[in-house]
Amino acid sequence: MYAMEAPPDSDVLWARSVHYSHDGSPGIAGVSVGVRRGEVLAVTGPRGSGKTTLLHCLSGRLVPRDGGVWFDGVPVHTLGALARERLRRDRFGWIGPEPALLPELTVWENAALPLLVAGTAHRTARRTACEWLDRLDIGGLARKRPGALTRAEAQRAALARALVHEPAVVFADEPTAPLHRAERAMLLRTLTTAARSHGITVVLAGHGEDTAATADRSLPLLDGRPAAAGPGVPGDTPEGQAACSLSA
Repeated sequence: MYAMEAPPDSDVLWARSVHYSHDGSPGIAGVSVGVRRGEVLAVTGPRGSGKTTLLHCLSGRLVPRDGGVWFDGVPVHTLGALARERLRRDRFGWIGPEPALLPELTVWENAALPLLVAGTAHRTARRTACEWLDRLDIGGLARKRPGALTRAEAQRAALARALVHEPAVVFADEPTAPLHRAERAMLLRTLTTAARSHGITVVLAGHGEDTAATADRSLPLLDGRPAAAGPGVPGDTPEGQAACSLSA
């Protein structure tokens, strides 16, 4: 492997020649990308193209087999499991296709979880969570349980939970997949508006045109590689990596 240069100061997230496989099956191969602070990056492509795997590598949920990932200049791929867990808890937010709300908690308690886990005072956590729920037009549901919500309302509650601690980066893995068209547009608009107003970087995975249209820039993937590179283009040489990075 060739020596990796230092991440650019302008990039809050930086990945270089990332490879990851699932039980021998390719996940992503030779992906490089930089994401600037406050930018909304769409990772697009059909199902099975490696979008979720890339988000998991960028967020420290997975450690690349080869290559590296940096957050604010820190090499995430060299951190231990506990350090990566703290990073995800304190600096990152996550929303996926399933809301994953805890049924025994109220909506505001679900939204406040990142703050409560971090030791924020109960009253402060509740006030902050309710402010985010109000911004997402579900403040009136704060005392309800998740079982009383529609799918769209539950996803907005999950979005409030991802944003409540104002993380540096929110990873959104196909968050609109279970929603109807109008609800998808509303959730994407809400996510990007809230992130831009608070200077939060967003890495947004999806396969619809609305995902790319919402973002500042797109990284299309196909079969685990940047789509512009195509099959057969080397991903682990310096020349190949430059092409991958430019294709983003």
